[in-house]
Amino acid sequence: MIAVRKARIADAVAIAAVHVAAWRNTYPGILPDTYLANLSVSRQAIYYDQAIRGGTGVVVAIASGADVVPGTSARIVGFATAAKARQRELGGRPLGDGEVETLYVLDDWRERGVGRRLLRAAANHLANVGCRSVYLWVLRDNPSRWFYERLGGRAAAEATIQFAGRDVAQTAFVWDPILPLLLPLTPGTS
Repeated sequence: MIAVRKARIADAVAIAAVHVAAWRNTYPGILPDTYLANLSVSRQAIYYDQAIRGGTGVVVAIASGADVVPGTSARIVGFATAAKARQRELGGRPLGDGEVETLYVLDDWRERGVGRRLLRAAANHLANVGCRSVYLWVLRDNPSRWFYERLGGRAAAEATIQFAGRDVAQTAFVWDPILPLLLPLTPGTS
């Protein structure tokens, strides 16, 4: 069984572990190998602890029951963070009122609807704080960018950021209005 709920402070280390694992599995060849090798669960845990305490919308996906190895306990297999937009426009083009800052799912849990449920929970948080539109940035070479396209995200802007000494292209996907992300899941959607 997969359950999605608001993160608790005690979840920070498990969230950080998902973050590090997801980056190491997704970004080889996109981000420098030395950067990926030096990612630290403890440093990321501090960041997520502060985000949870600071009121950022942090939601987690927890696998339990038949979805985990017999004899093991429930565990966090994905998470998302969302807040009011840090940047509402780029080059005069609107992005959105709210921003999904992160969304990561462990490789073994992809293609099971976990990402879609996390994105919906993040969008619900944003709607509850008054956001009527939402965006997120995806590294252009991220192999999972199709996920956002399939869920109706519209590529609205491109930007290049400096990351670990390397120029990295990213794309902003926008949902305006936010409504499609709030609709109930239908069978067969991920």
